[in-house]
Amino acid sequence: MQATMKDMEEFYKQLKNGSIQRAYKTLLSYMMRLRTYFKNKYSESSVFTLYQGYMDMTYFAISTPALKQRDLKIAIVFNYEAFCFEAWLAGRNRKVNRQYWELLKEKKFSGYRIVSPGKGVDSIIEYDLAQGNELTDMDSLTKIIEKNMNLFIVDIEEALQSVA
Repeated sequence: MQATMKDMEEFYKQLKNGSIQRAYKTLLSYMMRLRTYFKNKYSESSVFTLYQGYMDMTYFAISTPALKQRDLKIAIVFNYEAFCFEAWLAGRNRKVNRQYWELLKEKKFSGYRIVSPGKGVDSIIEYDLAQGNELTDMDSLTKIIEKNMNLFIVDIEEALQSVA
């Protein structure tokens, strides 16, 4: 996707305002802090590097011992378009994604979205953790994300035990 001259002019105008930079810095700082929080609190799990993205998504991934055995991980994603924090079950690569999508596609998950494989699709199952506008209270936001993330992990690990 190529930006037009009009897009670049609008971008420049918005940057001059300063709100985009402040909001983006706040979001990235929070995601780094959240990653560190998970790395310290869940030391038995692997916590991967933060990916900043292109203002489409920013994320880091966590792999519990049970998920790691299956080449799976869960990404905590800030989805810019939806303006929310999401959990994505994902495989090490697209082949693993397809394999687990085949195993899980018929499962009934309440509140979770099973995502069909396709070009540019990085997830198998997605779940909304929290809204982005909750960034004003980072401690409460972290508790909400952690609680919902733990529920997601339990549900996914239970589902995986029943299919393979």
